[in-house]
Amino acid sequence: MRVIGLMSGTSYDAIDAAAADLRLDGDQLVLTPLGMLSQPYPDELRAAVAASLPPASTSVEQVCKLDTGIGQSFAAVARQAVEQLCGGYADLIVSHGQTVFHWVDNGSVRGTLQLGQPAWIAEATGVPVVSDLRARDVAAGGQGAPLVSIIDVLWLRGRPGVPVALNLGGIANITVVQGEPIAFDTGPANALIDAVVTELTGQPFDADGVMAARGQVHEELLARLLAEPYYERPAPKSTGKELFNLAYLAQAMEGLPVIPAEDLVATVTTLTARTVADAVRRYGGTEVVASGGGIQNPALMHLLADELDVPVRTTDELGIPSAAKEAYAFAVLGFLTVHGLGGTVPSCTGAGHSSVLGSVTPGQSGLPTTSGEARPPMRLLVQ
Repeated sequence: MRVIGLMSGTSYDAIDAAAADLRLDGDQLVLTPLGMLSQPYPDELRAAVAASLPPASTSVEQVCKLDTGIGQSFAAVARQAVEQLCGGYADLIVSHGQTVFHWVDNGSVRGTLQLGQPAWIAEATGVPVVSDLRARDVAAGGQGAPLVSIIDVLWLRGRPGVPVALNLGGIANITVVQGEPIAFDTGPANALIDAVVTELTGQPFDADGVMAARGQVHEELLARLLAEPYYERPAPKSTGKELFNLAYLAQAMEGLPVIPAEDLVATVTTLTARTVADAVRRYGGTEVVASGGGIQNPALMHLLADELDVPVRTTDELGIPSAAKEAYAFAVLGFLTVHGLGGTVPSCTGAGHSSVLGSVTPGQSGLPTTSGEARPPMRLLVQ
């Protein structure tokens, strides 16, 4: 089955598309990457998303407009992916959409909202679409995150020691692959770094980690940030920009003298490295396999390597392009859905059971078709 995964993370800077041929072969799920592409959000839409996220307030009218605008932008990228990556034909498109709110109440997730109306994708491409993948896990008592944990487990299971998959998006999450696997959000990855850089310079991120490398860590602020209770909560757990945002940082800075911009960026970059490393150490990780936009930040990666005494490598070394790992992961999740197979590992999300994820929007020829009885795969082979 030729499947396209669409993803925009908590940094909401671009829509990534990754295409793959996927097939079940006995107890293996075989993934053959076909390529990826990425398109930035239109400036006006990205600004509208930013203006609607917590701690900002919004309206139902704006939510409706965002749902349409994001859906149309995803549709444009999907159409491009069908033509450029799949030679004009795809069996299935899987859209994560754009997370705009993740409702956490006393450690329990009550709801999660991803916008990007899938009807626009189905209409633009004629291809069936699987979307809204997180809500079913939440309904089953889970965190709805990290959903990529099932791919991490299938892919890294059998490697020596205790491999840890790490994603450095707006929020950092890890999957610990040993015995009964566990996965959770460790805290901010790029969320606070990008917010500070944008606020102080107008640039969307710390290009090449230059500001962090020039700055000095403000130890008192770092200590205040590390005292955040979230870090001590037991896994599984999840978080988002509802917590880790500029208002949160401003509150932590109350009573401190003015901190130079580069020192502030160095401090929040160190916060990310320290909290990720603490989580990896806590579970005895023996190697880290990283992906996500944060791996493009040399300062962050150097800090993380300094914090850990285990190898830190990227998913590229194991056959999946790091820039497209999450998009490939959602392609896999949609593939599992249309085969009637569960897409979660309950010990990773905290759900009471594994669930078939998402909703399906028919394509021009109706619902996606599959052949034969499918068995849950035990491992993922990347060819």
